[in-house]
Amino acid sequence: MSEKRQEIDWEQLTAAATAALAQSYSPYSQFAVGAAALTTDGRLITGANIENASYGLTLCAECSLVSELFRTGGGKLAAFACVDGEGRALMPCGRCRQLLYEHSAPGMLLKSSSGVLTIEEMLPDAFGPDRLAG
Repeated sequence: MSEKRQEIDWEQLTAAATAALAQSYSPYSQFAVGAAALTTDGRLITGANIENASYGLTLCAECSLVSELFRTGGGKLAAFACVDGEGRALMPCGRCRQLLYEHSAPGMLLKSSSGVLTIEEMLPDAFGPDRLAG
């Protein structure tokens, strides 16, 4: 395991994601999701899923986390954890992988059900803003 992966306090990050479950609004699926991340400037931010009766308009926990990122000053994500209602690690869905990729620092670490991965390992050959540059 790399030195950078060891520097992250995964227990603290997972605990913050678990605490965020209290903010979940999931009356339809009963599947609460909490997320937490460290930013490159050291902030700890969280998010929770917010469902909608139409389902398609539901916001994943990662979406509310990225909103919190910008609400609290912007920047890039350095480490990320996402949990279900039992506190077990979850792998982000495809849409959220793309969202996290766009707002992550290179090499962002992600605690998943498969262990700790970099954002590049989770989403190899990702399409991002750099592909849109002239």
